[in-house]
Amino acid sequence: MTTRSNGRIPATLIPGDGIGPEITQVTVDALEALGSPFQWDVQQAGVAALDATGDPLPQATLDSLRRTRLGLKGPLTTPSAGGFRSVNVRLREAFDMFANVRPAKTLIPGRYENIDIVLVRENVEGFYVAHEHYIRVGDDPHAVAVSQGVNTREGCLRIARFAFEYAVTHGRKKITVVHKANILKALTGIFLQAAREVAKEYEGRVALDDRIVDACAMQLVLNPWQFDMLLCTNLFGDILSDQLAGLVGGLGLAPGSNIGKEAALFEAVHGSAPDIAGRGIANPVSQLLAAGLMLEHVGRTDLANRLVEGIRRTLIDDNVRTADIGGRASTAEFSNALIRRLSCLS
Repeated sequence: MTTRSNGRIPATLIPGDGIGPEITQVTVDALEALGSPFQWDVQQAGVAALDATGDPLPQATLDSLRRTRLGLKGPLTTPSAGGFRSVNVRLREAFDMFANVRPAKTLIPGRYENIDIVLVRENVEGFYVAHEHYIRVGDDPHAVAVSQGVNTREGCLRIARFAFEYAVTHGRKKITVVHKANILKALTGIFLQAAREVAKEYEGRVALDDRIVDACAMQLVLNPWQFDMLLCTNLFGDILSDQLAGLVGGLGLAPGSNIGKEAALFEAVHGSAPDIAGRGIANPVSQLLAAGLMLEHVGRTDLANRLVEGIRRTLIDDNVRTADIGGRASTAEFSNALIRRLSCLS
């Protein structure tokens, strides 16, 4: 990882749309309180970029990520008009960020206590990539919709190996591979088989079991504590990662990372919430936790631990929370309380 002479690590900062700039500013301020580990190159994407440049994913943003190979991103809105593809999908494809990591860990006491599950999602293949088209029948050009999912053996082996290496590095003991190989025998069967093949290399260190996706969804409600890590195809991972977030209080408490050989991009996983933008009530915790994952990625586990502990104490000991997680604090009030906490931690 390149470090500049001032000791800071170059990184791309994409504030995002809607509440994105608000929660990103809170995160930048918290990182400043930790000693300013990153040197930011601020770029735009989403609607903000479209308004400024005519493209929701400008070349300047891509060039910045290509230089820094590291980024923090707020929530983005893909314009509904104009035929633009998802900006998030384009970013993942542009840098082959094939691994999506979504930890779910209890911060606030609630219905489910002591949840600690990590979902690893294949990020560039499968149905979610949306290779779609319509077939005309008679006078109706949209009479039939067709979507094609593609999983490659190489891609399945790659994400499985990533998940097992993550497990070893982070002290995880079991991976549950999620599939629908009883019905989608080829598309998800290849995924299951690849996981089983890679598991042989880690025998005695990390166990492997599997669940059909619908059964897994039910078990996450009935007994989530049986799971340690989930390994999912792109579409199943997209769905189950939100379910995991629901176990720990919602998307406002769920961070995510997109990792590949060319770049790593960390993000709040919720939407841009334009209905509350500018009202000062947005919850910044997802973006803050994403910054914690980013710190861990660059080897600053000490700062990552301080940040997460500061968030926990602000939420629990100080009981400072935004409305979506049962409090009354404004975004600024949460930010101020967190920075006070961080100043007390070493």
